[in-house]
Amino acid sequence: MTTAPTTGAAPSLAAASLQGLCPQCGARTLFAGLARFASNCRRCDLDFQSCNVGDGPAAFLILIVGAILAVAAIMLDLSASPSWWVHLIWVPAGAALTLAGLRIGKAALIYQEHNHRAREGRRVK
Repeated sequence: MTTAPTTGAAPSLAAASLQGLCPQCGARTLFAGLARFASNCRRCDLDFQSCNVGDGPAAFLILIVGAILAVAAIMLDLSASPSWWVHLIWVPAGAALTLAGLRIGKAALIYQEHNHRAREGRRVK
């Protein structure tokens, strides 16, 4: 993995999404928890609270992770016919895929919102 830019240059969409980089300066300051945004960037003071990614990443993840796990479970069951308890592996696999995908999805949406200067429906005076 590459490190965050030290020149303060804006990162690419892929780098910002995969590494949780600030969309403005490239510092690794976007997340304060597993999938919770920090209030602002510690390097450039960009306000992350003003961005609203909504439920978009979660809605897509329900469909994508659910499809991946369902196909994998069916393939495993048809090919190996394991005991019922073997299918318990899908619980932690689903949790891991969801958390990783949620982090990437939220970071990608906040990056796009920042770069396109998208804001909530407010009237500009």
